[in-house]
Amino acid sequence: MPFDRSIKIAPSILSADFANFGAEIRAIEAEGADWVHVDVMDGHFVPNLTFGPPAVKAFRPHVTTFMDVHLMIAPVDPYIEAYAEAGADMITAHVEAGPHIHRTLQAIKATGKMAGVSLNPGTPLESIEHVLDLCDMVLIMTVNPGFGGQKFIHSGVEKTRRLRAMIGDRPIHIQIDGGVTTETAPLVAAAGADVLVAGSAVFKGGSVDKASVYGDNIRAIRAAAEGVTGKVA
Repeated sequence: MPFDRSIKIAPSILSADFANFGAEIRAIEAEGADWVHVDVMDGHFVPNLTFGPPAVKAFRPHVTTFMDVHLMIAPVDPYIEAYAEAGADMITAHVEAGPHIHRTLQAIKATGKMAGVSLNPGTPLESIEHVLDLCDMVLIMTVNPGFGGQKFIHSGVEKTRRLRAMIGDRPIHIQIDGGVTTETAPLVAAAGADVLVAGSAVFKGGSVDKASVYGDNIRAIRAAAEGVTGKVA
């Protein structure tokens, strides 16, 4: 995938209709989603359970854009190959999920997939300073992981700004996950983020039968972010 810093909207299907995932994925893509974000939770690293590799494999035929799989699980290393084989384009692991994040990123890269690293709100940027050259993306959590619909943690804005300076001219995406709305998107976009995960803010008010609402929500978030950055997707 060619690298660019244009704003990309990545709806989290954690907020979709669980009985209708295929149609939901097709609907958000038709309405302008750039990536499809899949939140994998294990009930251990985070207090919720979501999607195993078979579910991700089932989603894959419906995704024509880019499938971004966010592993909120610990341990993470034993499952990397399974999620790669299931069809993830990007696999993101948490720095907090194991003792050897460098090894984890190497393992992701060894599958041929793009590699992301994620930081919880209380985790400092210094924890990834020496692995950035293995990363295609850094995910800044702006809520504590585990549930959708949480309130945005504003300290993530300055953290994003500091990360952007740390990255410099390296081709590394900055993703924001948690509380992204038309109000918060401009803040993180101005700080340097280019991939915005949104669940509730995309899916609210819509359905497969009212997919135009998804499109309205996606366009509103994009316009809010691009109004600050001047970037065109």
